Amino acid sequence: MNKCWKLGVAMLLTFSLAACNTSEESNSAEKEEPVETETKAEVEEAKEININYLGTEYTFPNPVENIVAASFESMEDSVALGIKPVGVLEVGGKIPEYLSELEGAALIGDKRAPSAEAILSLDPDAIIGTSKWGEDVMTQMNKLATTLPYSHISANWKDNLLALAALTNKTAEAEQLIADYEQKVADTKEKIANSDVSNKAVLMIRIRAGQMYVYPENVYFNPILYQDLGLTVPDVVAKAEAQAEISLETLSDVDPDIIFLQFEETENADAPKALDELQNNAIFKSLKAVQSGEVYVNTIAPLAEGGTAWSKTRFLDVLEENLLK
Repeated sequence: MNKCWKLGVAMLLTFSLAACNTSEESNSAEKEEPVETETKAEVEEAKEININYLGTEYTFPNPVENIVAASFESMEDSVALGIKPVGVLEVGGKIPEYLSELEGAALIGDKRAPSAEAILSLDPDAIIGTSKWGEDVMTQMNKLATTLPYSHISANWKDNLLALAALTNKTAEAEQLIADYEQKVADTKEKIANSDVSNKAVLMIRIRAGQMYVYPENVYFNPILYQDLGLTVPDVVAKAEAQAEISLETLSDVDPDIIFLQFEETENADAPKALDELQNNAIFKSLKAVQSGEVYVNTIAPLAEGGTAWSKTRFLDVLEENLLK
């Protein structure tokens, strides 16, 4: 697709590549020698990778060599699987430090506005996007290459990982990562059951734009705490239908025993002192978690998505190190 495009005027970005594809494939088919030992369907199948992802079929060229990771979920999974995308998202003009293994990849813009022109220049075989994108962005990206709308829902982390693995011949590695995680969950859950942590209220808070937020039970890192490890779900989390702001007064009413606090500077550009101000606030200082020294700040990368193999395995390590010490 891109080869034909590059013979034209790349800067126009009209995305009218369908005709080019048809012509190129037709010409190629006419020149091919007959295959005596394989049917036409078998030859075509060998040229493609077909993936059923969350009930929808996606077709990619075989092999998939140039992958653009246009979502943080896919960037984290790429690191987990040892994959090197040709293009990745940026934060503040660079690859996030916690994903330094991806250094060398081209930057394609930030998660809100990935650059179609930058992606096109990388001649992608596959784009791993996000289900957060609107239909307009997905349509645009699919004109560049088949685009997988990687789910941002934590419950779909295995489907995400296995789909990316299928594209890159890493299925065995993905299955091992899943098995290792599930075994570690079982071990950690048993340790928690035999400790006083099982009776404690644990809450994860994210500071964004200077405000505190909590997430529903099945979003961010919460599935690890409440679904995988079976800790009690605080009411403020149970009632959250999406990212929900929480005031100091409400936090005081919840008064959790343990707090995991996430603060990323790039998410608080207009409130760079928000974390310091919170920690120095009298109401915050009165909380049980603060009084007992069980407030854990950025124990995992604050930009981490939470619902990926990378995030889940590392957060389990964090929980063991801090809660089961």
